[in-house]
Amino acid sequence: MTESSRFKIIAVDGGAATGKSSTSRGLSEQLSLMHVDTGAHYRTLTYALLKAGAHSENESDIIQQLSKLKLSTQIEGRSARLGIDSVVPADADIRSPEVNANVSKFAAVAAVRQKLFDYQRSLADIARQHDFSGLIMEGRDIGSVIFPDADYRFFLHADEATRAERRAKEGQTDSIAARDKMDKTRKTAPLVCPDGATQVDTGPLTLEEVIHKIAGIINS
Repeated sequence: MTESSRFKIIAVDGGAATGKSSTSRGLSEQLSLMHVDTGAHYRTLTYALLKAGAHSENESDIIQQLSKLKLSTQIEGRSARLGIDSVVPADADIRSPEVNANVSKFAAVAAVRQKLFDYQRSLADIARQHDFSGLIMEGRDIGSVIFPDADYRFFLHADEATRAERRAKEGQTDSIAARDKMDKTRKTAPLVCPDGATQVDTGPLTLEEVIHKIAGIINS
């Protein structure tokens, strides 16, 4: 197998509205990769837990509710979507104001992250089984926790004002500063730039420029 045809795992980390999703989707198209948005995983579990009546402060209740949830995967184009009991929730449900307000709280719970750890790592095998040339996974702990040995690890960042403007255009009202603080200070798998990761400032660049820059690094 040549270097260019070898299955690749690419980790893309960064805070809210740094361009992880748009960049990762664009790269998945260019490089025939299976795309995984782990932020959607936490939103999906948050949605399911809220629906079950769980509260982020009650870890024993969360553990009990998590034990009832069976995780599955649905491939939609180049994206792998998380299903709960074989049902993938609608985007409108996992991106509702209630989920936006609670996702960081549930994501900080160790049991929630552990529920997803093995599942997320198993997605590399699913990508191979579906004949993708690799896996591109985006989130906040991919290069540091889930795939610290990924072939390529990138950390996207941008100034707070730019990210807040992007968030507003998406119709999201959660605070960038508050989200950053919760992500960076949680005890389990906090948001960090992994040692050795390539940092990319997406603030002054267009989406196309970011994709071109990262694709160039991977292809070189």
